Amino acid sequence: MHILDFMSIEPSGQSALQIGELTLALILSSLIGLEREFRAKSAGLRTHTLVGVAAALIMLVSKYGFGDIIVKYAIVLDPSRVAAQIVSGIGFIGGGLIFVQRDVVRGLTTAAIIWLTAAVGMACGAGLPLLALFVTGAHFLVVYGYTGIARRIPSKRADLHVRYSPGKGAVEKLMQMCMGRGFLVQELAVEGDATAETEIRSLHVQLRGRRGIEALLVAIEDIKGVVAVKMAPVQDGKE
Repeated sequence: MHILDFMSIEPSGQSALQIGELTLALILSSLIGLEREFRAKSAGLRTHTLVGVAAALIMLVSKYGFGDIIVKYAIVLDPSRVAAQIVSGIGFIGGGLIFVQRDVVRGLTTAAIIWLTAAVGMACGAGLPLLALFVTGAHFLVVYGYTGIARRIPSKRADLHVRYSPGKGAVEKLMQMCMGRGFLVQELAVEGDATAETEIRSLHVQLRGRRGIEALLVAIEDIKGVVAVKMAPVQDGKE
């Protein structure tokens, strides 16, 4: 190939097909982002949409962005190398969404969905719309369909010991919080003399629920009037 012919090669990959692939990435990632927005998660509509479209664009650059420098038997490039960098690079965004609050890990699901959105965008950019549609549908199946399945998993019992200051409505708020989070209060008893005029009292709460007890402990500690809360181990033979 003559050098002038080589320099006159026009870059491909800028047709209506690629615009359609970017549009599909925009739509699918927006749908995933809307679901997170409705659930009031830290990463919502804009974050997921930008991740999906950006991943699709990077895939298109990986496929078509080097056509003007590739010459048969002269320069060989592996487009998959750019795609591999998306997988590792998206981890920085996902890592920023995961944090630990009082030994409770939060943001894992949101980080996983960010990673999935990037994969959907990559599939759109790679020209695999059926796979992108399938994974987007699988996302909604897991988020909504698996919720009902998870609720049918046998629940476990938890015994809490709460120290609180009387007269601040802490017990009432604790009850409302437990029931609002789907826990069944099986037993509620004041430990010691409930009539004694003490600044701090102890309360034993026996709960039964499916999951989220660690997050519940964090929320209980934030109730006004609660001094401390800890979960006692369930004794053998009582579960």
